[in-house]
Amino acid sequence: MRIPLLAANWKMYKTPAEARSFVSTFLQSPPPPNKEIAIFPPAIDLPAVLDAAKGSVLHVGAQNMYFVDEGAFTGEISAPMLVAAGATHVLIGHSERRQYFGETDELVNKKLLAALRHKLVPIVCVGEHLDQRDNGETDAVLRRQTSRALENIDAAEVAPIVIAYEPVWAIGTGKTATPEIAAEAHAVIRHEVAQLLGRPASEAMRILYGGSVKPDNAAQLCAQPEIDGALVGGASLDPVSFGKIVAAAP
Repeated sequence: MRIPLLAANWKMYKTPAEARSFVSTFLQSPPPPNKEIAIFPPAIDLPAVLDAAKGSVLHVGAQNMYFVDEGAFTGEISAPMLVAAGATHVLIGHSERRQYFGETDELVNKKLLAALRHKLVPIVCVGEHLDQRDNGETDAVLRRQTSRALENIDAAEVAPIVIAYEPVWAIGTGKTATPEIAAEAHAVIRHEVAQLLGRPASEAMRILYGGSVKPDNAAQLCAQPEIDGALVGGASLDPVSFGKIVAAAP
């Protein structure tokens, strides 16, 4: 049984005060215990969110991290720092990190290895651009990104890893992959994991959908057997909206 995961990626939004207010409002209606819920605020908001979420069912993660534990890397945050602060999860290889900051498949793999080394739950993001989908390259892109992310990882280490399929053409555009399109992509990813790490590992791995998830489409998307939850962007910035998505997911 794969426990559904609903993840809120706030991107570059919210001050610490706004972050506290969100958590307070969201927790007024306690989420169901059969789902895992994680908030990914900007790094500067992590202490505020961790404090506000203390004692609740909410997990708190970072939107990014570097793969080296310490050193002269101005502006970066390491896995040991996140663990010491109280974070439990981390996003790796989000399409915006790849697109705007030049993150490569090799860097994604290094970050994933570092996250596992420090017992963080990594959510590894993969997905194709619109031109790649139009050219029939979706499956090849997903197989490549998945296999390169999982290099040097064996089946014994794979349990914490979550993959998020986020079609780049559906992020922040209002366009959403149909449940059928999303399920097909998830099946490609799961098959690639099976090829790399064996069928038990692939069947146990959670694969999320991310791309203009909203309260009115969350139930349909998450009802697909291959989809184990959602990585939510804009619709997670409002506690009522995100609460509806959490409630809608089977």
